[in-house]
Amino acid sequence: MGKTRLEAFSDGVLAIIITIMVLELKVPHGDDLETLLKLWPVALSYALSFIYVGIYWNNHHHLFHIVQHVSGKAMWANLHLLFWLSLIPFVTGWMGENHFTSLPMACYGGVLLMSACAYSLLTMALLQHHARDSALAKALGTDRKGKLSIVLYAIGIPLSFVSGWAALAMYVTVAIIWFVPDQRVERVLGSGPAG
Repeated sequence: MGKTRLEAFSDGVLAIIITIMVLELKVPHGDDLETLLKLWPVALSYALSFIYVGIYWNNHHHLFHIVQHVSGKAMWANLHLLFWLSLIPFVTGWMGENHFTSLPMACYGGVLLMSACAYSLLTMALLQHHARDSALAKALGTDRKGKLSIVLYAIGIPLSFVSGWAALAMYVTVAIIWFVPDQRVERVLGSGPAG
């Protein structure tokens, strides 16, 4: 099967996720700086989640630039990823409204962990329909960053019950690791643009 519909649908869902997040930002009731500063937890959680959705969109784009075709299994794996990403607005709002307390931080980390696992499952489903020496297989390699991310999320979740701020630092660290789009595809394709 071709990949165009899967990419278009994914782009649409990710755009809706970002729209839902921004609509959850409430206008402050007041016109002074102090009123605005009270919203910093909500603004920080929104910024972090916006970056995460952007990271997934960017890496999804890079991944599908090199994919030749998709299977039904890959389509379901992609929907699985979108399911977990669609929960980001909920946990973002909960985390920001409660000033990064333990349970909201653990749930935020849980959604990030499941999103990372779902992305890994998507790459595995795609690899099943590409040759071992394909550009996709070469680009994905051992996926050290993906595996490290899963470990850091798994540490961050229980850490949130010790310190919400320590868990937040863990989640920010993973975002920093992935902030630069995955370069593996460009390396495999050579100096040509990755789209």
